[in-house]
Amino acid sequence: MPAPILRLALPSPLRRLFDYRAPPGMPTAALQPGMRLRVPFGRREVVGVLVEVSGHSEVPADKLKAALELLDPRPPLPASLLRLCRWTAHYYQHSLGDTFGWALPALLRQGEPAERRQERWWQLAEGARPDDPRLARAPRQREALQALAQHPRGVPQAVLGKLQLNKASLDLLQAKGLLRSEVREHAPRERHGGWLLQAELPLNDEQREAVEAVRAGLGGFNAFLLAGVTGSGKTEVYLQLIRQVLESGRQALVLIPEINLGPQTLERFTRRFNARIALLHSGVGDRERLDAWLAARDGEADIVIGTRSALFTPLKHPGLIIVDEEHDASYKQQEGLRYHARDLAVVRARQEEIPILLGSATPSLESLHNAHTGRYALLQLRQRAGHARPPRFLRLDVKSRPLDAGISPPLQQAIGRTLAAGQQVLVFLNRRGFAPTLLCHDCGWIAQCPRCDARMTLHQRQRELRCHHCGHAERQPTACPQCARVDLRPVGAGTERTEERLATLFPDYPVLRIDRDSTARKDALPRLLAIIRRGEPCLLVGTQMLAKGHHFPRVTLVAILDADGGLFSADFRASERMAQLIVQVAGRAGRAEEPGTVILQTHLADHPLLVQLAEQGYLAFAAQALEERRAAGLPPFAHLALLRAEAHRPGQAEGFLEQAGDEAQHLLDALPLSGIEVLGPVPAPMERRAGRHRAQLLLQATSRAPLHRLLGPWLAALERLPGARTVRWSLDVDPIDLY
Repeated sequence: MPAPILRLALPSPLRRLFDYRAPPGMPTAALQPGMRLRVPFGRREVVGVLVEVSGHSEVPADKLKAALELLDPRPPLPASLLRLCRWTAHYYQHSLGDTFGWALPALLRQGEPAERRQERWWQLAEGARPDDPRLARAPRQREALQALAQHPRGVPQAVLGKLQLNKASLDLLQAKGLLRSEVREHAPRERHGGWLLQAELPLNDEQREAVEAVRAGLGGFNAFLLAGVTGSGKTEVYLQLIRQVLESGRQALVLIPEINLGPQTLERFTRRFNARIALLHSGVGDRERLDAWLAARDGEADIVIGTRSALFTPLKHPGLIIVDEEHDASYKQQEGLRYHARDLAVVRARQEEIPILLGSATPSLESLHNAHTGRYALLQLRQRAGHARPPRFLRLDVKSRPLDAGISPPLQQAIGRTLAAGQQVLVFLNRRGFAPTLLCHDCGWIAQCPRCDARMTLHQRQRELRCHHCGHAERQPTACPQCARVDLRPVGAGTERTEERLATLFPDYPVLRIDRDSTARKDALPRLLAIIRRGEPCLLVGTQMLAKGHHFPRVTLVAILDADGGLFSADFRASERMAQLIVQVAGRAGRAEEPGTVILQTHLADHPLLVQLAEQGYLAFAAQALEERRAAGLPPFAHLALLRAEAHRPGQAEGFLEQAGDEAQHLLDALPLSGIEVLGPVPAPMERRAGRHRAQLLLQATSRAPLHRLLGPWLAALERLPGARTVRWSLDVDPIDLY
């Protein structure tokens, strides 16, 4: 009988499996898909995942290397996650080994045991007594023994400090035979009692209908789109559904778009539920992440909350997946495995036969299209929860008006009135830094990034020019590098400049800036949010970080300084993104008893998109945008795959893409396939970035199946092209950015 062949997925960009012999003396029956093995790979050793055991290999038996070590007594990857990873790798045309790398916690990728953290515990030895004569002159040791006597099951090392126990005293007690210590596996928190710690809020009719619709679908796969205006109580719908899932003995997975929403989401869930909740995102330490991952896999975490990578968290008893703010672009991974967590969440729900709920005040056009075609059930919340009223929109035409750090005189007056009334104001500007660039007033020199086709942003507090595309930074010059004159002027306004000017205009009120720069420290955002939630009058200045999921009940005026930003972009999704951003930011206004006002500063007050958003709302805009996409043959009525290439020399990327386009055309004729256009190559919108010249080639198809029939053989052909090794290239299936 031939020796079994182990087919492994390895951390490599190569889209294939690698064959190995079993480690010497290992019974084949012990091997199961999903187990990790350490294997030789070139000159290094790597950790691979077993995909299958075969009786045949294309590699001659004498050329096969033996695996070095089996790392798992049982597969850390359950079969359901293995299936999801294989689907993901196939759909996104990505290496399966690299896909496992995105799905596994870092410690498992490194070969660490798939076991919970171990802790040292201290416990009284049998027969130990505090009045032992050996402790007569050791009062600290006697006190330590008395304290430990109150904990007959022992005390973990981590809580010694809380009990004011000195480890040196414990070591001496152990040496005298009065204490013993042992290493135990970190035990998950036990749960007792009912699921609710806090009474549920009463639901209005629309919320109740949404809860009932999803509850009726809890037995199998169903996809729901919850389109609820900002402040309509979508989170309460989530919470009440999760309670029903928990009562059925199942687990819930909740995806959120950004790390900064994690603490407030966790706080809200822990206030409501007597449940074991795991929080997973890139800011969580490796050990903590593995513990949470294992707890979810073993059914010892009842609710998992996390950003896009949490999608790959295994669940022993899956019951419901919720994707909050489903429209958010953060769910799309832009490097490496370019997956979309929302779309994969739907695939996972179908595979695991559980319902999925996608929620947003501004649903993506793709999700609305799926609702209109019956793939998703559409649930709507048209009214704000409680007594809150929708905000009033005002389009403020700033043509020919003076702007002071981006702020017009009528807006200054509105801000002053709101603050005087004891309310809070949110000023939105999606541009961080002090000014978008620095200009010489004498010769016209502009601060340009030496590595990108982009201007550098002035960060005045750090006296620094910084490129927000590649990270290049320079000291702010005191004189023009071109003409040596000193009349250098900031052009335009960023959040720093607006913050500075508002502090001058309204010196009696705190101005709080919330953007990536001001919240770089771990404790910065919670501290700023705590100040806002005190409810005292203040000014909030920020970027889109402020637009997502935050509840500011005292904000009654929202000012959007530049409402024209996405009206003239080359990207066909720009108007959708701009509409979503405006509505999301506007949704922070008037979420409690006081009515809210939204002021849109614009040079195009009569632009149809702005008029429609302000007067008819997001869904009316979305309906028209979908019709325009249908007429133009754009997603969701078409399917895209974008081949990007970049190189150090001009023309090199385009040359590779021209060859790639020829290969695609040849395959289209040979297979044959219809309904697919090859567009390009063209330079990227930012042709040079981080010192590399970039170009792209677009495949556009009227249906998905022919496109995916083409992609596999096309990528295999690309790997054989002479230019494939001289340029950096990648394929993005279902791209959301044409950059």
